[in-house]
Amino acid sequence: MSPNQDLRTTPLHAVHAEAGATFTDFGGWQMPLKYGSELSEHHAVRKAAGLFDLSHMGEVRVTGPQAAEALDYALTARVSNVAPGRAKYSLICTEAGTILDDLIVYRLDDGQDDSAREYLVVPNAGNASSVAAALTERSVGFEATVRNESAQTALVAIQGPQAARVLSAVLPEEEADSLPELKYYAARTATVRTGAAGGDGTGEVPVLLARTGYTGEDGFELIIGPLADREELSAAATAVWNALASAGAAAGVELLPCGLASRDSLRLEAGMPLYGNELDLGHLPAESGVGMAVPLKSKETDFVGRDALLAAREAGTGTTSGQALVALKAAGRRAARAGYAVLDADGNRIGEVTSGIPSPTLGYPIALARVDVAHREPGTELAVDLRGKAEPFTVVELPFYRRQD
Repeated sequence: MSPNQDLRTTPLHAVHAEAGATFTDFGGWQMPLKYGSELSEHHAVRKAAGLFDLSHMGEVRVTGPQAAEALDYALTARVSNVAPGRAKYSLICTEAGTILDDLIVYRLDDGQDDSAREYLVVPNAGNASSVAAALTERSVGFEATVRNESAQTALVAIQGPQAARVLSAVLPEEEADSLPELKYYAARTATVRTGAAGGDGTGEVPVLLARTGYTGEDGFELIIGPLADREELSAAATAVWNALASAGAAAGVELLPCGLASRDSLRLEAGMPLYGNELDLGHLPAESGVGMAVPLKSKETDFVGRDALLAAREAGTGTTSGQALVALKAAGRRAARAGYAVLDADGNRIGEVTSGIPSPTLGYPIALARVDVAHREPGTELAVDLRGKAEPFTVVELPFYRRQD
């Protein structure tokens, strides 16, 4: 497929094209949808490991003596409480309390000098520019500098039960030995040896290595850059990608390159929301399954959207009033899709599906839906209008799938 000139491409685009990827438009980027079978890619991540290009994601660096205070004001999370080397999931909301984006914040400084605070904010692809602009606007009055480094950064993820084994093979011995100590939602600097395990080079690429992911499996995300030169960035990202692929082959691990199709089915099984589906500018966090990312009881400092979110809490939005996000399990074999109407026992429309698939791991259709709060309790019997026929679904607990450690 020839590139659409109106779409952006990642530094790894040539690698995907050579591998025969099928591309799709995602957030203004031309991204791999799949390389062969999305089911094979999905199962590889659940059983062994998968390799993802996430270079379309944004990277916004916030530095300065009041970087923490600026982020406390800009985001819902208590960023000032994040320890060095750790990360936190957060939301950035509008004044009305609706969701501009969900994102991860990494604290990069060592904690020795408060005047040298440094954070990396990773927003979603289509929202990177708007998040960077909002952070810049909200940092006015604070001693903090905001730099959008998205165009100078690449991101490669390796996910699955064999991810740590494969990754260890491309790290220096001391870093590989300490890899088990890296906790979930923690990050550190690391070095990928691109000539290790049959890789295609003899160099080294410095990365920010994070134990994070969006698949429900153990895994790591490797942030490369910032590098201002596009060719240099592409070469570094390609070297990291090929080193991991070679290490997987050398270890006998079924490590497959994976596209957006399998990433979506993996995240949905794990009950993880996606911006544009479960999260958007039209709904509050409590209506979208991410109310836990708004610590109204423990965060006393002001932040953008706080008044609206406090008012929503007082009104019981998402609990006793309005709508809430629920998990649905199908009784039959037909899958619900985003936009399909959710019906109560009397056939009344009480909500809408936000995401739905036939679950490759579980063997039955699953969905997330936003419904009236009266129908949010697990065990509630509902139906989804599948092209004119009401098919039975049951509200269940999240996540649909949980890995066995």
